[in-house]
Amino acid sequence: MTENPKVLVSTQWLADHIKDPDLRILDASWYLPQMGRDAKAEYDAAHIPGARFFDIDDISDHRSDLPHMVPPVEKFMSRMRAMGVGDGHQVVVYDGEGVFSSARVWWLFRLMGQMNIAVLDGGLKKWIAEGRETEDMPPMIRDRHMTVRRQNHMVKDVTQVASASKLGDYEIIDARAPGRFRGEEPEPREGLRSGHIPGAKNVFFRSLQNDDGTMKSPDKLRQVFVDAGVDLSKPAITSCGSGVTAAVLCLGLELIGKTDHSLYDGSWAEWGMFPTVPVATGDK
Repeated sequence: MTENPKVLVSTQWLADHIKDPDLRILDASWYLPQMGRDAKAEYDAAHIPGARFFDIDDISDHRSDLPHMVPPVEKFMSRMRAMGVGDGHQVVVYDGEGVFSSARVWWLFRLMGQMNIAVLDGGLKKWIAEGRETEDMPPMIRDRHMTVRRQNHMVKDVTQVASASKLGDYEIIDARAPGRFRGEEPEPREGLRSGHIPGAKNVFFRSLQNDDGTMKSPDKLRQVFVDAGVDLSKPAITSCGSGVTAAVLCLGLELIGKTDHSLYDGSWAEWGMFPTVPVATGDK
């Protein structure tokens, strides 16, 4: 892979740069309840040296009933200041699954106008598999100011997605597993209808990854999107269960040089409970 400190870096790149004074590492591990894992406890037990814990559920909009929605700008800025992450830093974000929740934080930083952030390819799993060092000590933190310029075009709400579904002027790409997309498997969140947004294409986020949790090459990534029927000439809106793995699709699109993508923050947690928006089932 080619290293790109604005998108994706390898474990070797991180090992080479880990002592850089302006590098900040974030552990953004987050798991679905049925995965039975405690991200914070795992971070406390072992993390990449110097990593700070980024709590996706805490650094979110608590005024919303939906899970981990984009936080207000002021909250994001104050949490980042308290974590010692700010202007002039190169940020690398990882998670314990490979490339799972880390992509959400990469997308969130870019939404806030912070471009110097990359996902660690293969995540903590690959780092540990290669016998690299971890620690259980929290890092020393100094406040650092962050300038935020929110990029509103990178996020979509239910009204915008309903319009895109009707008009077909965007490709809506759903990152959930095929059984959930087709409406054959129940949703993990109670009270949601099963199926997908009409007109959406299904690209299961795992299909963008190799067996070791790293991202596929740009050529292979492009092929996955094309095979799913995605028209790459249209701007894309990504969606999933609650806005986490949709960001893996954004990462994949970015890696093939497609920059006109946005993320539906409410995703199926919102669409699936809205009685007034239509639901499709099956492959269409």
